[in-house]
Amino acid sequence: MNQDKRSFDVIGQLAALRRYALSLVRNSSDAEDLVHDALVKAYERRLTFRTGANLRNWLFAILHNAHVDRRRSLLAQRKRDESATSQAETSYPAGQEQTVRLRQVQDAFMALPDEQREALYLVAVEDMSYHEAADALEIPVGTLMSRVSRARARLRSLEDEPKHPSHLRLIGGGND
Repeated sequence: MNQDKRSFDVIGQLAALRRYALSLVRNSSDAEDLVHDALVKAYERRLTFRTGANLRNWLFAILHNAHVDRRRSLLAQRKRDESATSQAETSYPAGQEQTVRLRQVQDAFMALPDEQREALYLVAVEDMSYHEAADALEIPVGTLMSRVSRARARLRSLEDEPKHPSHLRLIGGGND
């Protein structure tokens, strides 16, 4: 039994898994999340590990596959976002000024961090209550409220930006 436990020493592989994950995602918090996901998958599939096989290689393969799954998921999400964006553009024809303004708001919304955009979308667009949205995102209500508040503040800052670029000057006006 001790030999079986030693052959499945996941803790001894953590440093190497973290280094590999960091090289894949180039961000320490994302790397930690990736290692966590890989370890959860390894734990769930621990019965498929053959005694005597190379644990390090097995864990690295799981980590790599988790990374590939995440990248595919992100690409799919981006495509869905772009599709929704293009559909919204064709659904609401407006005057030139309104089209430009809608595009600016849309760009600002899409530029929000994922957590803020998700929270604001559920509350403002899908008209979910804070509790419903927090449940859907599996986060505390206070965290959701904070994300919605920061997203709204960031979008409001769009209103504070100058309407005309500062490098342009009106000619023929009153005070030339």
